[in-house]
Amino acid sequence: MNARDQRSWAGPAGYVFAPDRKAEGPAAHLTHFKGVLHIDRYAGFDRLTDAGNIILACWAHTGRKFYEVAQPEDTPVAHEALRRIASLYAVEAQLRGQSPAHRLAARRGFAKPIVDSLRPWLEVQLPQLPGRRNLGEAIGYALSRWVGLTRFLPDGCIELDTNPVDRTIRPVAFGRKNNLFAGSDGGRERWAILCSLIETCKLNDVGLYTYLRDVLQRMVDGHPINRLDELLPWNRSSAGPAAGNA
Repeated sequence: MNARDQRSWAGPAGYVFAPDRKAEGPAAHLTHFKGVLHIDRYAGFDRLTDAGNIILACWAHTGRKFYEVAQPEDTPVAHEALRRIASLYAVEAQLRGQSPAHRLAARRGFAKPIVDSLRPWLEVQLPQLPGRRNLGEAIGYALSRWVGLTRFLPDGCIELDTNPVDRTIRPVAFGRKNNLFAGSDGGRERWAILCSLIETCKLNDVGLYTYLRDVLQRMVDGHPINRLDELLPWNRSSAGPAAGNA
């Protein structure tokens, strides 16, 4: 399954079913997609960047590379890189849930100077690390992905990392054995739709049981099919009939 969580700027969540982890799955899902993809380093996504329509970006994986060096080796350079990356996250913590326009303005004022100073600093450190293979690889990892890593600066809708999606998809991963009993690919596709509905309710603070009961009753009562958008979770106020944490 693929997932998305745009809660940080008030968007929906969604899952898409694929029968395996082959590259054909994400390629088919994202055939007409153009934008930014927050992913792990699964190789199946690499071919999606060939046309230049998709940019891969994740600061969490970059920070993890330095963390893996800093822990066993206690390297000052790695710790300094982590400190600078942490300062980016400190800026983002103040912007969580704000509008894309607000996030963009704040990033220009506070995050951009941090990023602008980080790259030349990394470039200076790299030649000074003979024999420090792991640290050199961490720096090389960051520099080789710099276009993706800086893509968040001019776009308030982009996150720093894949963490929101990782958290959203974790319950599905925990229940993967149960999902094997969906019966067929069609059943698994419907399960993906249901997961999307459940997670979107959570993101919009809509109580799932109350919401489903209300929506199903409205459908039985003949809610017009051309007005289904009225039943979507992000259109249901926390004070509405489908709200609550039942």
